[in-house]
Amino acid sequence: MPFQNNRCDVLSTLSRAPAIEVKLFAESLMSELEPIQVLENRTGLVMLPMKEPVKGTTFYLGEVLIAEAHVQAHGVEGYAACLGRDHEQAVALALIDAANTAGVAQNEIDQFYRAQANRLENADQELLKQVAATRVEMETFEWLMPK
Repeated sequence: MPFQNNRCDVLSTLSRAPAIEVKLFAESLMSELEPIQVLENRTGLVMLPMKEPVKGTTFYLGEVLIAEAHVQAHGVEGYAACLGRDHEQAVALALIDAANTAGVAQNEIDQFYRAQANRLENADQELLKQVAATRVEMETFEWLMPK
């Protein structure tokens, strides 16, 4: 039996993946998900929570625009939201969520999810390397300061 991916992990990862790849992948699943009904597809504003690093309290940085979709496919419902206003991306993510929930194309979803997760992890690591290269150690400048 194929591995059932964690819904939250899949949606969190795929919402950061390139939209065109997500749309193409969802399109490849559509024939297995019929009948498909889009229950809701809209944009909205949500509050962006942040955690204060010292006390660990949550505060809201501001509002961000999201696209969200709610679909019914293969007898189950799928929901997704992504940053921005790309309605097609939101519907594609919701279809993948419905397929994952229904157990449709589990191997394909798992492979796509893992490939995107690896790609995003590599991109994050590369960004961290670039940021680390700009780090300044203040002790290095100690000799410049008068005593």
